[in-house]
Amino acid sequence: MKENVIISLADSNYFELLDELVNSIKRFKESENTAICIMDAGLTDEQKSILSPKVDEIKPADWDIEVPNFKIKGREWLKSQVSRAFLPKYFPNYKKYLWIDADAWVNSWDAIELYFKGCENDKLSISTSADRAYRNVLRAEWFFGSFARIKSQNYKHAKSSGFSETIARQVALKPHLNIGVFALEANAPHWKIWQKNLKVALKAGKIWGSEQIAMNITIYSDNLAVEILPAYCNWILIDGLKFVEKRNTLVEPYLPNHEIGIVHFAGKNNDQIRNNKNHISKVETVDGKIIDIGNIQASLSNSNKKYDH
Repeated sequence: MKENVIISLADSNYFELLDELVNSIKRFKESENTAICIMDAGLTDEQKSILSPKVDEIKPADWDIEVPNFKIKGREWLKSQVSRAFLPKYFPNYKKYLWIDADAWVNSWDAIELYFKGCENDKLSISTSADRAYRNVLRAEWFFGSFARIKSQNYKHAKSSGFSETIARQVALKPHLNIGVFALEANAPHWKIWQKNLKVALKAGKIWGSEQIAMNITIYSDNLAVEILPAYCNWILIDGLKFVEKRNTLVEPYLPNHEIGIVHFAGKNNDQIRNNKNHISKVETVDGKIIDIGNIQASLSNSNKKYDH
């Protein structure tokens, strides 16, 4: 029995991205000792037949917390915002659970190991949406002279999701935790507290983003333990990447140019890339050259060939 599991979810529209994620995982020899499980939020039978030989299990995702139909509007893929808080229920008997959004892929196995290591001793292992290479850390609405109103994603989402002013202020200026990639042990206390906060968010706010603000509150207001990993473990500034030709890999844009662990096409800024990976086929190398590597995922990760890392 494999101790650790990587889990993702998709509907039929995200199948291609999900399949590329699975292939990016399986190209590493180390993946042989890690289970891959898929939550089905509307995959076709043909798509599941393609995935089945590559993964350990595929199970249908449920609405684990009741959500009114007027919020769902037929968007079954939104189950991803709810069901990821219940992973041990779907796939029991694993020790560590690593969730990776379907619109991501693995560039280096080191990040996988770091997520699993970080969640030991009842900690949430996760990265933030901030980094020295990312452009604006805060948003502000400027008034007269030097006066400005600071806009906080955590504060805004906490208030719109029905949490108190006290809680909203507790999380307002904290680094925003990106729940698109995270790891927890099966018996971590976070699961129940996260589910409790998620119920509040789903009752008062939108489905989209509910699981993320619920986890931010779990960490920053309920004070559960966290291990915050470097941004290269869950990299979202796609057009800020650099390339090392000798190693055929993507790295951070600034020294020491650490290898990117997981590339994540998260957010509106990456919509074009998510829909067409050739949108960013030209990449700057660490030597300052601009090269055309074609479809990034095809060039770097969409291969089933295994090798020693």
